[in-house]
Amino acid sequence: MDTLSYKTVSANNSTVDKQWVIVDAQAAVLGRIASEVAKILRGKNKPSFTPHVDCGDNVIVINADKVRLTGDKWDSKVYVRHTGYPGGQRITTPKLLKEKSSAILVEKAVRGMLPKNRLGRKLYGNLYVYEGSEHPHEAQQPKTITL
Repeated sequence: MDTLSYKTVSANNSTVDKQWVIVDAQAAVLGRIASEVAKILRGKNKPSFTPHVDCGDNVIVINADKVRLTGDKWDSKVYVRHTGYPGGQRITTPKLLKEKSSAILVEKAVRGMLPKNRLGRKLYGNLYVYEGSEHPHEAQQPKTITL
């Protein structure tokens, strides 16, 4: 007989309850909304959170083109990458990224807040970012949450 009256319950792929949620990024500060989205993707807002399992929800971020940065970050913040060749360091700013696509800004911010391993790459696949208020996921019946 087991004398312990409580057990730690770990979630696994079959017991996880994954939902679809919509986050509206209208007039939200980029880093603040990205940290909340990363928590939801990871599943840290659920009582059944298990660190090594994808137990987070699928997140749809709409109105990514209306996200804002505080201070002078549109010009002073830099994103650095390297091509792999000598002298291949490339630098870009949020203003230049926004000209390409505002979704890239939100995706980069959220991706930087996820684990840097296999699980983080899988969690990143549960993120869907759209510039406008329209999205093609109505069939999943997502619920809107306010942050």
